[in-house]
Amino acid sequence: MANLHDSHPIAAAFARARAEGRVALIPYVMAGYPDLATSEEVAVALCAAGADVLELGVPFSDPLADGVTIQAAAQRALEGGMSLAGALALAARVSARVQTPLVLMGCYNPLYSYGVERFCRSASEANVAGLIVPDLPLEEAQPLRDAAAAAGIELIFLVAPTSPDARIARVARVAGQTGGGFLYCVSLSGVTGARTSLPEHLASFVQRVRAHTSLPLAVGFGVSRAAHVAEIGRVADGAAVGSALLNAVDAAPPAERVAAAVEFLRGLQAGAQIGAPMTPGE
Repeated sequence: MANLHDSHPIAAAFARARAEGRVALIPYVMAGYPDLATSEEVAVALCAAGADVLELGVPFSDPLADGVTIQAAAQRALEGGMSLAGALALAARVSARVQTPLVLMGCYNPLYSYGVERFCRSASEANVAGLIVPDLPLEEAQPLRDAAAAAGIELIFLVAPTSPDARIARVARVAGQTGGGFLYCVSLSGVTGARTSLPEHLASFVQRVRAHTSLPLAVGFGVSRAAHVAEIGRVADGAAVGSALLNAVDAAPPAERVAAAVEFLRGLQAGAQIGAPMTPGE
């Protein structure tokens, strides 16, 4: 079992991928989707298949940045009884079975209702390495930053193409104060969802962010195929994949969902080696 107090496991995961000349892959699993048992087995299987960091989504009824796929998965998970406490329990079970650092991703309201300090203590006990809270602005993040730091958990911030350089610099400065996580570069102005191509401005956007930080940069939103991963590898350190993976799981027969998730990740790995030639359709 990974120990989050052992030299920042998220930073170590990015360093390992970099040393191996590849993009770190960060697949997303919705806690409780399509059901609790399957979400646990999918998470464990993705880690075993080579995921560098695993995002575990906490379903919420009123998400800010989620597109149709993740909204539908969240609704089904909630209808199945998933909650923040359930997601923490799931994280604890998964972390007991894998070496991969886990990052919980969810909206602030459930965390606030649970109690920020209590939540961070519970997350630490579940061996959660990081938190992504898309609807928490930097200006209001201090209570969670303090509680997460006290629990040894990295709070990972997001920046968007619409973020002015001054704001990117401020976010990067705050994120770099602990230095064990990464910056999440939202590839586009919009919500999550699988897309056929990445935006033309991606390289220039990532270069803008890179000018302000030495932290690893991961790109998410719209990442759907190996060619996208290869494109990201030319400018960033990691690729986060959610909706396209959930679509692959959803399309598979129930008995084949875990295998479908692994097959999808294997397909992305074909583009993860930096410098690997990829055709646009791959």
